[in-house]
Amino acid sequence: MNSNLPQKSVQTRLVHGGKLPAYEGGKAVNPPVIRASTVCFDSIAEQHAFRARRDKDRLFIYGARGNPTNFALEDVISELEGAYRTRLFPTGLAAIGMALLSYLKPGDHVLMADCVYEPARNLARTFLVPYNIACTFFAADGSDLDAKFQANTRMVYAECPGSLLYEMCDLPALARQAHAHGALLVCDNTWGSGLQYRPLALGADVSIMAATKYLSGHSDVMMGSVATTKEAWGQLNERCDAFGMTVSPDDAYLVLRGTRTLAARLKMHEQHGLEVARWLMAREEVATVFHPALPHHPGHELWKRDATGSNGLLSFELKPRFDQAAAIRLIDALQLFGIGASWGGYESLVTLSGVKAARSVAVWEGRGEVIRLHIGLENPQDLMDDLAQGMATMVA
Repeated sequence: MNSNLPQKSVQTRLVHGGKLPAYEGGKAVNPPVIRASTVCFDSIAEQHAFRARRDKDRLFIYGARGNPTNFALEDVISELEGAYRTRLFPTGLAAIGMALLSYLKPGDHVLMADCVYEPARNLARTFLVPYNIACTFFAADGSDLDAKFQANTRMVYAECPGSLLYEMCDLPALARQAHAHGALLVCDNTWGSGLQYRPLALGADVSIMAATKYLSGHSDVMMGSVATTKEAWGQLNERCDAFGMTVSPDDAYLVLRGTRTLAARLKMHEQHGLEVARWLMAREEVATVFHPALPHHPGHELWKRDATGSNGLLSFELKPRFDQAAAIRLIDALQLFGIGASWGGYESLVTLSGVKAARSVAVWEGRGEVIRLHIGLENPQDLMDDLAQGMATMVA
């Protein structure tokens, strides 16, 4: 308490009072939300001393460089990912963009997996290529990767399991190939959430997540993260500071709270997802169910070797006799599945997937319509009953 305040005017006391409240007791379970742009120091010497360290150390010196609430979430994500350090971003796509900006420059070449999140593909087309950063797509399983390296290849960008169809790649093999050519391996780990899959432990240099999804878990906040090895950290950190990349402490608090129940929620999502996937396999309307934990999945053995579990995501292909109009009738008839983008919240979701537009190496001609499901925390039998009544509408 500032003992001099009682002698000051009320206007001054309103500005300076209550900044250091005196109280006794214990500590809150959760780190508090600390909102700050300006950070004050006791002297110019102290301010200059911290500024001299700001490019190397994580310091609370200005809001654009983070705050204790953000730092707490960074630490949790670093624990999940097995990372040296982590930076936070306002969206998952912003995290992808900053990872590309941090390690690529005009004249470079990046190899990108055919199965990446479609907005990442769009980012390559609309930003990388116009700025003279060449991009070549390789097969989702990495089978043609080695033949596509160029003298100026600086990055291999993977997503495992892949978006929409959950293709698996041999990430340790990709790491060896990338490093042999002097390139970094960057992996989108949103599916794995740092709990079911850990790219850095498998040889990747950089791991990206959309914390919007399972880390948050409640469909009410946007955020991305990039976690790196010690060797890859400097370039990312420097570029983030140059661009003033940070997130709201309120959003960081929401995601931090979500991480506390991540393991419990993922266990339920996994159980429910597998139950629905196996039910779909027995349906006569369904041609294929895409889920890496199913024995028939092409990447199942790699999933068993490298992953520690799965989640609530799955897709299924309708038999060719059901056209897009039939697929839409199914989706529109569902009562327990929200029709919306994203996934990872507590609720079940459904979307019609445009696989053909999302692949340029794999051929998706003559295949059926693909519907993606996110299986939430509802009773699986209720969800299967809902899907059954939806499928009944496909017969015109």
